[in-house]
Amino acid sequence: SLMGRYEEIRMSHWSYPEMKEAFGMTIEQYIYFGGYPGAAMLIGDEERWKNYVSGAIIDATINKDILMDSPIGKPALLRQTFELSVAYSGKILSLTKMLGILQDAGNTVTLAGYLNLLSDSGLVTGLQKFSIDVARKRASIPKYQVYNNALLSSQLGLTFQEAVSDSKQWGQFFESAIGAYILSEAFTHRFEVFYWRKGNDEVDFILKKNQKFIAIEVKSNGEAYTTGLERFRNLFHPSAIFIVGEKGISPEVFLNMDLRKLFEQLNDK
Repeated sequence: SLMGRYEEIRMSHWSYPEMKEAFGMTIEQYIYFGGYPGAAMLIGDEERWKNYVSGAIIDATINKDILMDSPIGKPALLRQTFELSVAYSGKILSLTKMLGILQDAGNTVTLAGYLNLLSDSGLVTGLQKFSIDVARKRASIPKYQVYNNALLSSQLGLTFQEAVSDSKQWGQFFESAIGAYILSEAFTHRFEVFYWRKGNDEVDFILKKNQKFIAIEVKSNGEAYTTGLERFRNLFHPSAIFIVGEKGISPEVFLNMDLRKLFEQLNDK
């Protein structure tokens, strides 16, 4: 029998270079509107664009792909879990606190199961905290991350100009866009993604493949360094450290990088 003999070729959301080449998107437009090619021609009419993302992507994925293929006891709760997780993209929120926000939420096991379904569907995921101890990873508070920034923009209720003009909100869009690209590269090239936090010190993303791991901090406000990176370096001795932002790798350069080569360069040393 040749059943099941195949090569898996992974494809993910469209990247910034692809959206720029096909639709002429600027880096700011890509950070806000994301990488859905079907919606790209509608960005001149933001209300129509949001309706398309909501109807043709979000509703279709949740109401058809997930609900038709998986037994869901509380469909309304699944939708609420999606909306809250997307709103917190780039932020940390415990499932226990999420229970207190959502209506008819059941228990944390239900929420964790719904979050796994949303992740498998390419919508939003909960990153685990980096730890050498596997048990601590699995018990950690999740950091939420969308797979495509269009999901964040369509849910927050800010126009493109409002988002760009608000430095605090733009910081969330910026980090979320970098995180979405990291997830896309991780899915395609098969490496793991975590975050790290201890007290007030935090590192946005930890990339791990085999026994090598890389720390990445995202800064939209021009800061050159953080105490979180320094503390993480002292505790875990990562193979490499990068800052994405004005004082580090520019977002245009980072969103063009093949991230698997970061690990390949480490192997060459």
